[in-house]
Amino acid sequence: MAGHISGLHARMILDSRGQPTIEVDCFVDGVLTGRAAVPSGASTGQHEALELRDGDGSKYLGKGVNQAVSNINDIISEALVGLPVDEQKLIDETMIELDGTNKKTKLGANAILGASLACLHAGAAVHSLPLWKYVGGVAGGSMPVPMLNILNGGAHAASNVDVQEFMVMPHGFDSFEEGLRAGVETYHQLKKELKQDGLLGGIGDEGGFAPNLPSNEEGLRYLMRAIEGAGYSTEEMGIALDVASTEFYKDGKYHMDGKAHSSEELADIYSGWLDEYPILSIEDGFDEDDWHGWTTFTKNDGHRVQIVGDDLFVTQQERLAQGIEIGAANAMLVKVNQVGTITETLEAMQLARDNGYNNVMSHRSGETEDTTIADLAVGTRAGQIKTGAPARSDRVAKYNQLLRIAEDVTEYVSPF
Repeated sequence: MAGHISGLHARMILDSRGQPTIEVDCFVDGVLTGRAAVPSGASTGQHEALELRDGDGSKYLGKGVNQAVSNINDIISEALVGLPVDEQKLIDETMIELDGTNKKTKLGANAILGASLACLHAGAAVHSLPLWKYVGGVAGGSMPVPMLNILNGGAHAASNVDVQEFMVMPHGFDSFEEGLRAGVETYHQLKKELKQDGLLGGIGDEGGFAPNLPSNEEGLRYLMRAIEGAGYSTEEMGIALDVASTEFYKDGKYHMDGKAHSSEELADIYSGWLDEYPILSIEDGFDEDDWHGWTTFTKNDGHRVQIVGDDLFVTQQERLAQGIEIGAANAMLVKVNQVGTITETLEAMQLARDNGYNNVMSHRSGETEDTTIADLAVGTRAGQIKTGAPARSDRVAKYNQLLRIAEDVTEYVSPF
């Protein structure tokens, strides 16, 4: 049967933190046709689909993925053999039914996602299409504005900085290539600024610098110094934050800069920052279940800043629909491993678009050389992508794939 799945083969590989993850090969008509690897997060939302780990403390500190690998090789592969490789929805629905749980706890979202993405790549190859075009179809692609995480804190760094990601967004340029160059130059300028002040040390999980700072606002000041020192204006280069506030939300308070804040007090801090700095986007400014904090801030400041739900929505339609109904946030972060299949990811993105929400395609802090999200960002016309600093091959691989795609796709439009 031409164009049908003849088998899947999974193996354990290592991610960018040296932790086990899964890589899956998809065979079509007996030929290796598609391959994909699965990322892993550090600051994960409690509503995400389950990442199945072995829990055997004698191997990889309990983080092994042998069971998930076996689930692919012994269960999922058998269920998918014979299906048309280009029927992605059928493939994904077959695995969802096979698992039969809300959070993919039986087979593991990492196992299901690895198979889903490998089949997606194989489908594109069977049709002799680049992945972005296979995903995007006749609509064509659009290059995303990158969010370059150049200063790392929170769960992504061993520093005293609470805010997890300080990012620059080169949105005021005519092409992706020019925007990326400006972001890279700003990254290197930040290195100079930190070195000048004796604060240059290591880098965090996503390649950004990880200094100890006297306050979180000092991170914003350093980004301003880097932008201006690199020769750019705030009309060309904006700032984005991933606060990841769930990580420091305890006992009903947000513990930032050594003080405990209510939702209202934290919102006031953000509003003050918006007055002072060219902040375009704030992600996870409130705890994943602090719906009141989200809706109040969106009502008061959503007209002047993109408010992105990551842990809030976890790329799942049910959570997103709840947020849309009550006016929480105005954008969704898109992480394929939060939900577990490409079909569910695309459906959640469509729901966001239909309701005027922006989509931001995103990596995870534990990454691989897999570049699928670069193609997804272009093919879905997401408009924005988060994939770390221009450092470490696991991050740079995505930027390099986007540079290749940019040879064919010239559209580069600021979402702001």
